[in-house]
Amino acid sequence: MRKIVVDTETTGLDPKQGHRIIELAAIELEGRKVSLRRFHRYLNPEREIEAGAVAVHGLTYERLQNEAKFADIAISFLEFIEDAELVIHNAPFDVGFLNHELELIGLPPLKNAVLDTLKVAREMHPGKKNSLDALCGRYEIDNAHRSLHGALLDTELLAEVYFAMTRGQKSLLGDDDVPKTRQPAVLSADASRPRLRVLQPGAEELAAHAQQLVEIDKASKGACLWKKLEMGAGG
Repeated sequence: MRKIVVDTETTGLDPKQGHRIIELAAIELEGRKVSLRRFHRYLNPEREIEAGAVAVHGLTYERLQNEAKFADIAISFLEFIEDAELVIHNAPFDVGFLNHELELIGLPPLKNAVLDTLKVAREMHPGKKNSLDALCGRYEIDNAHRSLHGALLDTELLAEVYFAMTRGQKSLLGDDDVPKTRQPAVLSADASRPRLRVLQPGAEELAAHAQQLVEIDKASKGACLWKKLEMGAGG
């Protein structure tokens, strides 16, 4: 299934109070990379923007009043995300706003599968800060250029965070981005070849391995096959 990272900026915090989307961004992932396929629009919210919101994203109504309205771009956005799983940080917020905008123009709510990276992060890092900035710091992702929130910038950062959070699942046996060619099996009967030297792991390496399995198991919600095999062997 295609995966698309989505983010919005809004006039305020609650669509039930009439707040609207003012920036909408979506970027498609291509395996373990960000593709060049993206959707990005600034939108005229047809209302003033709260001062607190302006302080977060820097967008004013004066800046946006000549932009397209959500109704003008809704169909092209829905076509872009069709049949894709949406990767969103704090998904209830963005999905709530998107469904509100769709309702205003008489369209049904989103039916896409949604992965909430905030929920995943809280499961992986309980008791810690799991904002996008905090996760960028934790995974050593450069966000120094993020002085203000912006939907397009935030989707790019979230894509990198998503890759970092799921790297144990995707790259445990190698780099998924590198094309793999099947090599023929090599059989050798050369008795003069030196015997393979086996190095046993130390205590620190075993502990690091065990912690990695715990993190992979949490991220995959108990589907870590390696951990299950080790538990079976131990039993």
